[in-house]
This record gives sequence, structure tokens and C-alpha cells, in this order.
Amino acid sequence: MAELKKWSFYRAVIAEFIATLLFLYVTIATVIGHKRLNGANPCDGVGILGIAWAFGGMIFVLVYCTAGISGGHINPAVTFGLFLARKVSLIRAVAYIISQCLGAICGVGLVKAFMNKHYYNSLGGGANEVASGYNKGTALGAEIIGTFVLVYTVFSATDPKRSARDSHVPVLAPLPIGFAVFMVHLATIPITGTGINPARSFGAAVIYNQDKAWDDQWIFWVGPFIGALIAALYHQFVLRAGAVKALGSFRSNPTN
Repeated sequence: MAELKKWSFYRAVIAEFIATLLFLYVTIATVIGHKRLNGANPCDGVGILGIAWAFGGMIFVLVYCTAGISGGHINPAVTFGLFLARKVSLIRAVAYIISQCLGAICGVGLVKAFMNKHYYNSLGGGANEVASGYNKGTALGAEIIGTFVLVYTVFSATDPKRSARDSHVPVLAPLPIGFAVFMVHLATIPITGTGINPARSFGAAVIYNQDKAWDDQWIFWVGPFIGALIAALYHQFVLRAGAVKALGSFRSNPTN
């Protein structure tokens, strides 16, 4: 609770809000613009590859800009994973997730305000939904694996041991994180439109506000949080040998 008395805490929360707002504005506008042009001429628009670059590129830019202020989470699943690894306090994690969701809503709201409403509504508002031909189980699995890849990359790119050994690692950290987002989008856009970020899915669903988007919404919260949980456990207890350390501590203090 002492964090609530520090300006650095509120500065970080504001940074997460603005970063998520910008992230959703650029990426959702790209998604809707692609669908509009693709409907007129399949050869027009940025295509799925361009959408993936938009998401990955924005994450790269925004993580680079905010890493020194808030850690550059821009994703409740990343915040949840770092909280499980005890890298973020509970009060900061909750504040980040709230600010990320509010930023996402505002970002998508700007897209709707600036874009032709007919195109926005008829082209799905950039909301995440399970694509036809796929069931909810498949979509959930895709979200779990996709988020695992992202959060695992975040842990690896920001590992303090690597930072101490290789001075260039902190500077390059945004690059693999953004590239992970890019690769996951290529794999999962045809299945779910790619969530791996509950704030992204929630903000788009709030502004679009259609039954299908809300019916599938749980997938884009449960899947990313499970993926983040698995990534945190894998990093802490397998890669960092947390389980071995805990077992060794127990053996040295059997009365505990």
C-alpha cells in the first residue's frame, strides 16, 4: 500500500493507460481498414501479414517507450504473469489491469469515432470471436499457447541474470517481445483473430457490443491467464530451478 503514496506509481499507471490506448487505436484501425479494402479487392489492404506487423510493431515501439516507466506490460496477461513471479505487487497489478482495460476501451472508441460507422459495425469492430469452422476448445487452446509464447518471451527477455551478463539485453528486450506478438498473430488470426491480451479483446467487445463478441469473451480472459500462469511456472521452477531451490531449503530446514 506504500506505493499509493508515490508519484512513480501513478506515472506508471498513466503510462500503461496511454500505451494501451495507442496500441488499440493503431491495431484496430489496421484490422478494420484491411477488411474494408479486402472486401473491395482481395489484392488491396495490408493482409494478415500486415495486421501481424501492426500488432508486433506497436508492441515493440510501446514497450521500448514505457519499459523504464511502468515495465511496458500493455497486457493484463503479462501483468498477471509477472505478479505470479513476484515481480509486481498486487496493488500495482490490479491498477495496471484496470488502466489497461480503460485505455483499450478509449483506444477502440477513438477508432469508432474517426471511422465510418457503417464500416466499423459491418466489419466486426475489430472484436475477437471464434472463427467459423473452429470450436471453443480449439480457440481456448490457441489463446493459451499464444499467450504462453508471449509471456515466456517477456520473462526471457527481461531476465535479470541475462541483463547482468549481457549489457545489450535490456536495450534489445522490446524486439523479441514484439516479434513474439507478430509470430503468434500469424498463427492464430485465422482461429480467434488473436487475443493473447484480455484488454485488447475487452476494449473491442465493449465498443462493438454485439452478442457474439460477448459470448466468446471468456475465452480471451481464461486462455491468456492460463497461458501466463504456465509461462510463469515454467520460467520460475524449470528454467530458474525454483523447485530445486525450494526443495533444498526444505531439506536444510526440516522443521519448517
